[in-house]
Amino acid sequence: MSEQQTDLLRADLSGKVVLVTGGGSGIGAAIAEAFGRYGARVGIQHFSSDGKAVAGLVGRIRLAGGDALSIQADFNSSQAVAETITQVVAHFGRLDILVNNAGSMVARRQLEELDDDFIDRVFNLNARSVVTACREVLPAFTRAGGGCIINVSSISARTGGSPGSSIYSASKAFVSTLTRSLARELAGRQVRVNAISPGTIDTAFHARFSSPEKLAKTRAGIPLRRLGEAEDCAGAALYLACDGLSGYVTGQVIEINGGQLMA
Repeated sequence: MSEQQTDLLRADLSGKVVLVTGGGSGIGAAIAEAFGRYGARVGIQHFSSDGKAVAGLVGRIRLAGGDALSIQADFNSSQAVAETITQVVAHFGRLDILVNNAGSMVARRQLEELDDDFIDRVFNLNARSVVTACREVLPAFTRAGGGCIINVSSISARTGGSPGSSIYSASKAFVSTLTRSLARELAGRQVRVNAISPGTIDTAFHARFSSPEKLAKTRAGIPLRRLGEAEDCAGAALYLACDGLSGYVTGQVIEINGGQLMA
């Protein structure tokens, strides 16, 4: 990143209030820390992340010149989503940027194993929570004269994912389509809505849901010959949040996958 771009990011993001959902680990933590490095005040929602790791993240953000607040909340509940946004606004006095990153595959299940309870769990966390968060930030964005929403989709929204991930992949396709719909709907309110779509990122997500053999096979098929790192996703989030760099960008889903999928 050039010195000019770095200066633009700091000028644009310093003092802004960002909520990163699912921000306690992996991609969310990398995004939260990146915002903190440029002086943002960061709300970090987490649910099952290690408490010491989250405390360390908060400390690093403060040392870098930003500020941070951690909130433990279960985003399977729409009420918890709304309460988290209320807490962030009450603590910092405003909210400028929402990063909808909370999500999980929950489990790999074949078609014959898909019952209503499982479908509800996956969609509540990956899809319904995004709708709720987008709706609940609107009053804060209206008071601020605009805002920015960055959703986190997945390469599986385009490819359908691998066996056992059908409901997760479908929920992420929902997120990608919702991103485009809300970008059109909210443009008149000066709210930009975009998404990043990570490929196979080497985080606890894949340690849980993918075997070493599957990851090795995936790695071999990626043109850049490596799995992604959580930090690979942070730069795109910063770009999409910075009006000076992406003020004319809305309704886009940016693929971050090392060439695994070339859209």
